[in-house]
Amino acid sequence: MRKNTTKKGFTLIELLVVIAIIAILAAILFPVFARAREKARQASCQSNLKQISLAFMMYSQDYDEMMPMAYYYQNSWNDEYGWDFYVNWGSGATGLGLMGPYCKNAQINACPSFKGQTWGRPQTGYAYNTTYVGGPPDELLAPAALAAIQSPSETVLLCDSGLYTGGAVAGNNYLRAPGDGYYSYIGPNVHYRHNSVANVAYCDGHVKAASKMYNSTPSKPGVGDLSSDDSAYDLN
Repeated sequence: MRKNTTKKGFTLIELLVVIAIIAILAAILFPVFARAREKARQASCQSNLKQISLAFMMYSQDYDEMMPMAYYYQNSWNDEYGWDFYVNWGSGATGLGLMGPYCKNAQINACPSFKGQTWGRPQTGYAYNTTYVGGPPDELLAPAALAAIQSPSETVLLCDSGLYTGGAVAGNNYLRAPGDGYYSYIGPNVHYRHNSVANVAYCDGHVKAASKMYNSTPSKPGVGDLSSDDSAYDLN
């Protein structure tokens, strides 16, 4: 008698069960992979901020222990010189900013997790504490001297930053504290982009992640402040 060699195939129910199991595993694992990927970007971002902080320290040693200006203009506001970039708004020419001679690399000014409007500037993603440390001369504020920073380990130098415009987060190079007059135009401007965490560099050179968010609103998710007042930003 001939043996029946016909192979039994999968039933529709069995296929649906397999597909359901794959879908469940994907739903569990994909967010884990995404968080792990973001964690790697956060580490790269922290490395960027550490290098930029060292550049600030080198700059201050070359300029009588004065911190750099956040930005200034020349030629009837046409040439903007920032801590991180130069741009001629008439010609569109761009280049490295005040930290350029010390960093020699514009790429470290760009957080790997930031995507958004950059306002025509070469790189964005990080903001310098303009309110208290790098006061620009066009606002009649001088940059701070190192000796004036009483608690450098508690005073913010730079951080992940962004502001809402047109319903989306845009780049922001100049960090404003809640007590700053310009704050009313932009609102909260610290961007918690790394799994709801923001990287922060302090005036003593150390970098750490901040998870507490203040002054955030439902209409502007992911953007807030490092403190409810100016306590994290001022010279303490």
